[in-house]
Amino acid sequence: MKITPAILQHELIGLKARVVQSSNPSCLGICGTVIDETQKTFKILHKEEEKVIVKQASVLHFTLVDGSLVEIDGKVLVGRPEDRAKKVTRRLW
Repeated sequence: MKITPAILQHELIGLKARVVQSSNPSCLGICGTVIDETQKTFKILHKEEEKVIVKQASVLHFTLVDGSLVEIDGKVLVGRPEDRAKKVTRRLW
């Protein structure tokens, strides 16, 4: 899949996510469905438990609706979800 800045504006609640890098070792490997998103965190339903993941400290793999796998650094996702959807992002690559 071609990665574009539009992916950063995508709605992430309801997608499958996996934490692949984190400064917090206890967060590594957490995977499940994103059930909530705040300015600085994600809530992921992992094995019937809600886990809170800090965006700033994590790199996540998201599985999009079409089955594509996308890796996104949490640093670019920091901010309110409704503001991120409106923001125009310049292409960095």
